[in-house]
Amino acid sequence: MSDQHPPRIAVAVVDAETPGNVGTIARAMKNFGLSELLLVDPPALDPEGEAYGFAGQAREDVLPNASEITLDALVEGYHTVGCTAITNEDSTSHVRYPVLTATELPDHLQGVDADVAIVFGRERVGLTNDELARLDAVCSIPASSEYPSLNLGQAATVVCYELRSLTLGETQHPAELHERADEAELERLHDRFEAYVTAIGHPEPKQEKATRLFRRLLGRAHPTPREVRTLQGLLRRGAEQVETRETGESS
Repeated sequence: MSDQHPPRIAVAVVDAETPGNVGTIARAMKNFGLSELLLVDPPALDPEGEAYGFAGQAREDVLPNASEITLDALVEGYHTVGCTAITNEDSTSHVRYPVLTATELPDHLQGVDADVAIVFGRERVGLTNDELARLDAVCSIPASSEYPSLNLGQAATVVCYELRSLTLGETQHPAELHERADEAELERLHDRFEAYVTAIGHPEPKQEKATRLFRRLLGRAHPTPREVRTLQGLLRRGAEQVETRETGESS
């Protein structure tokens, strides 16, 4: 990605048939840092109805602040990306070719110097070919050829998720959620394992092989400090119990 500031991204829904899907889309937007919802010919959105019921916390801001807009105004005022299951991706007969995947959207939008609208269509037929022909780009979510059509709310959720690097400034969980133990901690664990192997009376010719296997295992696992401390405690207690039992048997 370039160092350009990410564009402002809105989500537009054209002629949605059920209020519940509008609420579901608003919720997905809230999940992934989007707030501007644009509605072309929307159904009635009753604050006591299913749209607000499906919206979760988005009922407090995204949904009540949604704006009605015409398709003409949408095309004139935004860099538009139409989302569709039927791509017509054919170099000889096409509406817009080639088609972006949802994963490719962030890179495409990073270079756009304009406000962006991600456009979704109707539940049953999506966006028409005439509508797609008016948009700047087309996006599709690769799915099974046996059943490529996603539910409107599902499709919006997938696309909003893929945009998180632009809207949330992150693409993965923070690195600190998996902090690798430092080498000194790992060496203390290896020493504890060697002591444990000796304490349980593992055959001497096999002790070196066991410790080598344990080292390889930890090398692949990248354990956290907490995991290392827990293993050290377990190995220490195991060795102590063996020694206590042997002392009791010999007395």
